[in-house]
Amino acid sequence: MIVRRTILKQDLVKKLYPDSISIKSAMQQLRNEIDICPTLKLKIEKAGNLKRHYYTKQQLLIILEHFCITLEEFELL
Repeated sequence: MIVRRTILKQDLVKKLYPDSISIKSAMQQLRNEIDICPTLKLKIEKAGNLKRHYYTKQQLLIILEHFCITLEEFELL
């Protein structure tokens, strides 16, 4: 299994929130989830910039850990 160095935020929310009405609402759900947990937000900020259109591999792993999803499970989504 090859994991890319970066993943687009839109691709991530498509997998995490498949029942969402639109990409925009899925992105809002993820932002709300990150904002609710200050420790998660701090970890993600330390791993890289949040103002980009993508997450780094390290940021992705932090988010998946928060959702209790392994990398293998994420690939199957």
